[in-house]
Amino acid sequence: MAREDGKRNFALRDVDGNETSVFSGNTPRQAALKAARRLEDVAKTEQQAKHHEIRLREKGTDKVHIYDAWAWKSDSPDDKPDWMPGNITEANVSKKGIEHLQS
Repeated sequence: MAREDGKRNFALRDVDGNETSVFSGNTPRQAALKAARRLEDVAKTEQQAKHHEIRLREKGTDKVHIYDAWAWKSDSPDDKPDWMPGNITEANVSKKGIEHLQS
């Protein structure tokens, strides 16, 4: 279900179906990228990054969006603002499909 600002909420599901976190975004991919940046296994480069499957259930629906996600550390850009740390976590995702939960 969309909020007034057009964003939707997506619950991160673990392998047992427990929903541990909620990420918002205009699209499922946007929420998946936010979730991917919080992966525990963050590599030094994108090529070394291990792929993890993440599942996001769209709140108010029975849709579960499934993604391969990976994250890596990167240097901040040269024109970064003062508050930004020197290293940042970048991420990427690739959609695998959608499942519908059984009621």
